Amino acid sequence: MGHPVELSAASFRKHIEHDDVPVLVDFWAPWCGPCRMMAPQFEQASAQLEPRVRLAKLNTDSEPDIATQFGIRSIPTLILFRRGREVARQSGALGKADILRWVQSQR
Repeated sequence: MGHPVELSAASFRKHIEHDDVPVLVDFWAPWCGPCRMMAPQFEQASAQLEPRVRLAKLNTDSEPDIATQFGIRSIPTLILFRRGREVARQSGALGKADILRWVQSQR
């Protein structure tokens, strides 16, 4: 796709559980300044990581139950999932190079 997929409660499980491709989810909110600053960096990282890693975004204001389920305490938080299981987590805004480096270090 080359750009992050917007997730909802209905699509979240489908994307992280039923795919062999790792999924990197950005837990964010529209009022969060660091989230808005990181958004273009996340978009650019998506273009480089697809199709090896799928990038997705979950608005924690729209989907608070999922945020609670994963213990999201600060945003932005990135969680890397493989076959439905969390394998790595990073909190705080990152630049594109840092996102790419962090994802590649999790392989």
